[in-house]
Amino acid sequence: MTDQLNKYLFADQLTRAQTVELQQTWQTGLEHQHYPESVRNLLGELAAAAVLLAGNLKLDGSLVLQAQGDGPIALMVVECTSQFEIRATATLREDAVIPEDATLQTLLNTYDNGRFIVVLEPKPGTDMQPYQGIVPLQGDNLAEVLENYMKHSEQLDTKIFLAADAHKANGLLLQRLPGTGGSIEGTEAPEEPSWERAQQLAQTIKNEELLELPAAELIHRLFWQEDLLQLEPTALQWHCPCTRERVADMLQMLGREEIESILTEQEYIEVACNFCGKPYHFDAVDSAQLFIAKSDQPESKKTLH
Repeated sequence: MTDQLNKYLFADQLTRAQTVELQQTWQTGLEHQHYPESVRNLLGELAAAAVLLAGNLKLDGSLVLQAQGDGPIALMVVECTSQFEIRATATLREDAVIPEDATLQTLLNTYDNGRFIVVLEPKPGTDMQPYQGIVPLQGDNLAEVLENYMKHSEQLDTKIFLAADAHKANGLLLQRLPGTGGSIEGTEAPEEPSWERAQQLAQTIKNEELLELPAAELIHRLFWQEDLLQLEPTALQWHCPCTRERVADMLQMLGREEIESILTEQEYIEVACNFCGKPYHFDAVDSAQLFIAKSDQPESKKTLH
């Protein structure tokens, strides 16, 4: 399996490393969404980042990363649940022009009004309270924005490396852990703290390597002289809760008259999920069945919940 989150702990227990590989998950997410290359890659980096950050949370619910901009991209959103189900979307402004050399700043922060938002949404009934953190979009790339957020909002020294294309969205996270350290049983902790060494070694990584090398090979290339404890990997998958039934409920709310009016102008009604872009088609027969089924329900079952 390639679509997974991998976690490692350095021998002195002062540094953790994580890798994320999204291949089939990312391609599934792009199946119904068609973005310019620079937008697609930026959204892929945000998806990889969401998994890396969610991997360190004790949360029964969802982590949501949002980038709100005043440039060609109005909004980018990625959600990663505690079951590591992912969905991602980007909203472009109407008639947006995407330059070939587009960057994070030109896409999202043209007039310096961009914002990066981290949202923790616990499931209903849990003890944890919802959280929202907002910071300016400061940085030349998304990794720098995230590092700034972790440093100033979470007080955690973090280095993040992200890369994405049409096939993969991958990432590497290094984080200094609080405490005085120690050593993993059966290993001898070096005298020099691992955090300094890990940062220096990781700076040599190139985007092509991050995308092309399997996680295990990447970690070995960077940290082959380190004693690392590898934790159990976590499987990842794409998931959007949109269904044909939910779309049907929405069409019912429009009413029979409105639906019939639309069908006089076009052969069928097409509704695309606002999040994943998956299209749903309803022709005249499908639409008629919506209201037949509704009228046949017992009165007690017509109430919407």
